[in-house]
Amino acid sequence: MPNLELAPSVMHFYSETVDESRRLHRSADGRLELARTKELLRRFLPPAPARVLDVGGGAGVHAEWLVKDGYAVTLVDPVPRHVEQASAICSASLGDARALDMGDGSYDVVQLFGPLYHLPNVDDRRKALSEACRVVKPGGLVAAAAINRYASLFEHVTYAHLHTERMQDAISKILRTAVHDGPHFTLAYFHRAEELADELRATGLTDVQVFGIEGPAWSLVKAAEQQPGEGPTEDLIASALTAARMAEPYPELLAASSHLLAVGWTPEDTSVSS
Repeated sequence: MPNLELAPSVMHFYSETVDESRRLHRSADGRLELARTKELLRRFLPPAPARVLDVGGGAGVHAEWLVKDGYAVTLVDPVPRHVEQASAICSASLGDARALDMGDGSYDVVQLFGPLYHLPNVDDRRKALSEACRVVKPGGLVAAAAINRYASLFEHVTYAHLHTERMQDAISKILRTAVHDGPHFTLAYFHRAEELADELRATGLTDVQVFGIEGPAWSLVKAAEQQPGEGPTEDLIASALTAARMAEPYPELLAASSHLLAVGWTPEDTSVSS
């Protein structure tokens, strides 16, 4: 049975260090991430007012646009600060992705846009995905986001300090182990695209697809934001969005995205009443 305690660094980071809502709405790469997540998820969502369970949904950034689109959203998150913020948007409560307090087959869609980031143990990630499969109805959609294994390599070039020995050592460790457990962020796991797909398939999901959320040009947008001046132009952001769309048929480009989005479906209920 997995340890259902949240890592202290995760709780501290999201309770006291960062405002995830601000990042997604204000930073250039956060805006790119949010726009592409909306775009990708809307391709696969069933029509509103389907029921969506937002697991690890943070302050409700994704719940907000889903509610505006007409979906009935319930949010679960382990951080009290997030639940308080999200309660202004939808039904929200404390909970853990690995042990959901929801009935079997009670939602049309389950999304995990955060839990897989902070579960370095593969058994914990499988438990979270299995719980998502349990509470979604037969034929329902499960969508899961992950941090790309190579994201830190691109990101720390944008800060112009990857050439320092200290940073090279830190990023090399992430590339070797897939785990970040140091300052400036929190305990986190970094997936390869094929690994993420395999984890979804291992829980019984079918027709699994993986997308690069920000695409191969996101670090150019982030680099422009780090330089003196007004930051990236809207044309640059639009070009990065276009690059993300154009890259979709080429799986080799998944490695260049900051985040990955995997989608899969639970098998249809084939039982026949006698």
